[in-house]
Amino acid sequence: MLALRRAITVSLAALSIMSTQHTVAVLLFLALTAGCTTTSSRPTRSEFEDIPVANGLTYLPNKSTIIESPTVKAARLVYRGRVEVDSLSVGMRTALEANGWRHISSTSTADHGITQLYEKAGNPLEVRLIDGWWFTYVELTASRTRQ
Repeated sequence: MLALRRAITVSLAALSIMSTQHTVAVLLFLALTAGCTTTSSRPTRSEFEDIPVANGLTYLPNKSTIIESPTVKAARLVYRGRVEVDSLSVGMRTALEANGWRHISSTSTADHGITQLYEKAGNPLEVRLIDGWWFTYVELTASRTRQ
């Protein structure tokens, strides 16, 4: 009888461990697939054709602002994604310079991330890269004078 109790106890302990491992595996799978749903296969929105946006970033319309008048178009466009901020900084600079933007300055602080300033034909562009807890946020602030 004692041997049967030990066998049942061992079996229940093994079942408990397997159940815990199974639960952890399912939770890990759900977390990974939930992260994949934030990436989009659609082209990333950009109000300005010559301001490239990195792949893997999702446009956040509820955090963005676009102002248009007959003479000026201005926007603060916000994106987020699971992208490493330092490589994104280099990639953004390379892509912007390839599109004719002149790099003016860059600053980096722990609290406010990386800020890059550009100019093209008298029009300013500010790029802010903020390393959040889960996502990297990109804020593009630009204005254009309409002809």
